[in-house]
Amino acid sequence: MLRTWSIAAALAAAALSLPDSSLAVKQGAAWRVWWSARSAPARWQPSDTARLGAIDWRRGAAGIEWSEIVLAGSGEAWRTRVIVARIDPSRVRLRLDTAFARGGAAAWTVDRVRDADVFAINAGQFASSMPWGQVLLDGTQWLSAGRGPLASAVAVDSSGAVRLLHGAAAPLRGTTWAFQSYPTLLRSGEVPAELQAADRGIDVEHRDARAAIGVMADGRVVVALTRFDALGATLGFIPFGLTVPEMAAVMGALGARDAVMLDGGISGQLFLREANDAARTWRGSRNVPLALVAASK
Repeated sequence: MLRTWSIAAALAAAALSLPDSSLAVKQGAAWRVWWSARSAPARWQPSDTARLGAIDWRRGAAGIEWSEIVLAGSGEAWRTRVIVARIDPSRVRLRLDTAFARGGAAAWTVDRVRDADVFAINAGQFASSMPWGQVLLDGTQWLSAGRGPLASAVAVDSSGAVRLLHGAAAPLRGTTWAFQSYPTLLRSGEVPAELQAADRGIDVEHRDARAAIGVMADGRVVVALTRFDALGATLGFIPFGLTVPEMAAVMGALGARDAVMLDGGISGQLFLREANDAARTWRGSRNVPLALVAASK
């Protein structure tokens, strides 16, 4: 009887665990595994940034630094490039930008950035041609809050500071810009239980190109966008990439304490300006209705 119960318990535990996968980072000519589904941390500590090794951070425009990290994953993610940017909100002006065509179709792309803009990324999740959930534009609520157990609000207050609110909408008072997105990837360093095993309401096996935003302990914003890296930059927007738990791991290893997914796939697009004023652009293949933009102060 005991043996029968043990076998049943083991099978049940296996059914609920994450699909087997791992992520390795390239160091010189070698690959080093830094994350595995079998030993995935439930909580990320500041010291876990060492998992990725030394990141070659490049200086961008004032308040911006960025890098590219090449990962080897499982299945479709066997070659994945992560474009990551860190933004200091005290040195830039953040805003949300929207764009629509005459017929109401979403029309924002990275080509809409202005000369003073130093960073931009598509913001939130999108339902047809509109953003999902709450959106505040320059202190005025444009769209009301959505509801969901893993919904998070990205809020920029009147001082320019950024915070993530999990399971709650951004307060109207004192908030200048805000949008909601899902699923939550990290809450004070903790990976939500729904991302730690299968059959908890989140598809932990599906792979896609990903985008995410997080806030570090020192208040800096960290943003990551993935690209399929096996066929060159021209076909990098093909929607192959990481699982949701793997993206949570990427954000934790980059130092985010709180993080949430953004609309990825063919919507994901990012712009940043380098220190010499040169523009770096990673385009998507679909227009979007909302973007988070940073301008030089």
